[in-house]
Amino acid sequence: MPKSSGFARRGAWASLLCTAAVLAPAAAAAAPPPVPADAPRITFAQRYHAVHHGGIVRAANASITCRTPEAKGAASCPELRRGAAGANGDYDMFYVDLDDDPNTYNATRARLGLPEGSTVRYARLYWGGNLRVGEQKPPEDNGRVLVAEPGGRYREVLADTRIAHRDAGGTDSYQASADVTPLVRGSRPGYWTVAQINVAMGRSAAGSWGGWTLVVAYENAREPLRELSLWDGFETVRSAGGPREVTVRGLRLPPGAAGRAGIVAYDGDRGERGDAVTVRAGTGRPRPLTDAANPATDTMNSTVADLGRSSSDRKPAYRNTLGYDSDVYDIRPALRGGAHSLTFRFGGEENGYFLGALFVQADTSR
Repeated sequence: MPKSSGFARRGAWASLLCTAAVLAPAAAAAAPPPVPADAPRITFAQRYHAVHHGGIVRAANASITCRTPEAKGAASCPELRRGAAGANGDYDMFYVDLDDDPNTYNATRARLGLPEGSTVRYARLYWGGNLRVGEQKPPEDNGRVLVAEPGGRYREVLADTRIAHRDAGGTDSYQASADVTPLVRGSRPGYWTVAQINVAMGRSAAGSWGGWTLVVAYENAREPLRELSLWDGFETVRSAGGPREVTVRGLRLPPGAAGRAGIVAYDGDRGERGDAVTVRAGTGRPRPLTDAANPATDTMNSTVADLGRSSSDRKPAYRNTLGYDSDVYDIRPALRGGAHSLTFRFGGEENGYFLGALFVQADTSR
């Protein structure tokens, strides 16, 4: 099991190493750089784009789950983990901690499925959570996590870009991210472990939520030529504020191209109707992003799913993640006529959710 050396006690960071120092073969750890500044809203922008033979894969999991139901009529925690409807605000929430390290208070795993013969071109880790529930966590730890590659020990990773941090509406929510390309490129196949995500336990009306997603763009000569694009930001989506749109431009997708899109979002509740996502190719008709795991009117429904099936390559593999979404959708129906751009439109129900990242993989002929 992974062991850490970065924590002397829960929430305390005894030895801070910047990502570069951790991943490089330096003889001694340098003093860590300051954590990047935060902002309540970060407009979506392109993080990575490439055209080559290969694709994008991701590994993801939630970091917290329910301990006991606190609302009348709420489903039991075992029922929720099997997929029953329920919102995190109806439960006393507690950390998921799978490792045997007494210095970590949350740790979950997921398998990264890279095809054989692939070369990692880019890898980015996203994590986030709610800091104010039954307890209040300090935002100073938002930009720090522990990561263990398959068969490896924990290494500290620091955010390398602005941290999204919004304290309003009963939540104290954030998303951070870091380039982890060298670490993923040098790893072997298997399960990744992410620990010490800054998230609060307990119960409040807003509820506790938190999780992580590792997004990896890879090259593989045996796969089709593809457009690969990764976007990120931090946007609040709710009915009162109107929908949000993200447009991926500069594409050359032929008619009938195969394609997938991945979405990372926070604080979506299963059973609360109104969360909807559509994708439009150019000036074509918007098509709903929906599948067996994500209803058209409850898209942000606390799932980690791949093409309509709950991802089983996670530990634990709870079907209702109580406020964390990391889903991959088939967008082939939107590409029947080809496309030079794709517009994703996100709508929210009254309580809303936070949109964190979007990636697109689509076959191209150029």
